[in-house]
Amino acid sequence: MKLSSYFGVPQLARAVSLLFCTLAATALIPATYAQTGSGPFPQPTDLQQGPPLTNDEFVKRLYQLPANPNESGKLVDDIRKRGISFPITPGLRSLIATKSGNDASLLHTLEEANRRRTNPTVAKPLPPLAETSALLERAGKAALGAAQTMPDYLVKQTITRSHAFGQSHNWTPYDRLSIAVSYRQSAGEDYKLLTVNGIPVTEDQNYNMKLGGTISTGEYVTALTSIFRPESQTEFQAVDTDTLRGRRAIVYEYQVKRENSRQSLGWGEGGSISQETISGYRGRIWVDVENYRVLRLEDISTEIQPGFPITAASKIIDYDWVTINEQPHLLPSRAVVELTARDRGQTEQTRNEILFRGYRKFGAEVKIIDVDEKDFPPDKPEEEPKKPATAPTLKPPPVKKP
Repeated sequence: MKLSSYFGVPQLARAVSLLFCTLAATALIPATYAQTGSGPFPQPTDLQQGPPLTNDEFVKRLYQLPANPNESGKLVDDIRKRGISFPITPGLRSLIATKSGNDASLLHTLEEANRRRTNPTVAKPLPPLAETSALLERAGKAALGAAQTMPDYLVKQTITRSHAFGQSHNWTPYDRLSIAVSYRQSAGEDYKLLTVNGIPVTEDQNYNMKLGGTISTGEYVTALTSIFRPESQTEFQAVDTDTLRGRRAIVYEYQVKRENSRQSLGWGEGGSISQETISGYRGRIWVDVENYRVLRLEDISTEIQPGFPITAASKIIDYDWVTINEQPHLLPSRAVVELTARDRGQTEQTRNEILFRGYRKFGAEVKIIDVDEKDFPPDKPEEEPKKPATAPTLKPPPVKKP
C-alpha cells in the first residue's frame, strides 16, 4: 500500500510526490513510549505553564502571521499550553480567517481553549502513564486489526486544489476534481477521474501525474497503519486531553525517525519522478478513550534532505464512522495535504482539501472503469465542513540542556 501525492504548480508544469510506502503489518507497535524527559517532545506539564493569553496579546500575534506564517505553530502551542482569557466573537473569527489563511488548526485550538475557559471542569488532566499506555496499545491493535478486515468498498472523493505563492498560505483554488475510488483487500486502491470542474473527463484524462497539480492516494489505510508498524519504531507521548466531534480523546504526539521511515518524497517533471529522498515524520493522533480508535491524524515531514526541491509536506486526516454492508467502519471523512516546493528560485505551495462521500460495498463483479457519477448520491452542500482543515504545524523538539 502507499499514500502518494503528486504536486505541480500549473503554470510551471512540474510535479513532486509524497510517497508513504509500507509493508503489511500484523504485529503491534514495539514503540518507544515516553512521558518523561527522555522523549522528543515537551512535557505534559508544559501545557499548564504561563498565564492565559489576553485578547490584545493574541490579536497582536495574529497580525504578525501574514508576514511570518510559520509562527502559527508557535501560537497554537502557546494556546495549548496557557489557554485564553477572552471569548471568541464572530469578529475575532473573521480576523482569524483573514490573518491566518483559514488556519482551522488554530481555530480548533482556540475553540478547545474557550471551552475550557467557560467550563474549567472539562479541562481534565492527563491520566496516569499506565492508563495512557494501555489506551495507546489498544489503539494500535484496533488500527492494525481494522486494516486486516477492511471490506471491499467504493467511495467518491471531491478534491478542491489550491496553490499559493511563496509561503503566504494565501490559497487560490485552481480546480475541483471528482474521483471514484475502489478498495479491495486483494488489490488495494484504484482510482478513476470522473470530472474536472464539473465537466466529464475524456478517455485520455486519468488520475495520475500527467493531470498536473497535486494528487494524493492511500489515505484509507496506509497513513494510519504506518505509524503502528513495528519497523517504524514510533516514539509516542501523551500530551493533552481534548474533545473531538463530541468524543473524549487523548492526544499523543509521535515521531518516526528517518532511519526507520518508509516515507519518501519525490520530485519530477513530464509525468514521472526524477528525484526521491526519504524523510522522517512527526505529528499527533487523537485516540477515542471509549473505543480506542484514532479520530484524527496530523503529520508533518521532518529531516528532509537539504537542497531537495520539496521543503515541507504535511497532512491531516479526520476519521468518522460509516456503514458498509450494514457494518460500521472508521474511515476518512476529510483530509488536507499541503506541500511546499522550491524550484528555479521560486517557492510555491499547494493544498488539496478532500471530502470522502458515499461509501458503499463494492461488488466483486464491478470494475472501477464502469463507475460514473450516477453511482453516487448527489453532493449535499451542508455536508461540507464550515472551515476547511489546515495541515498541521508543530514546534521543533526542545533543545536538551547539557
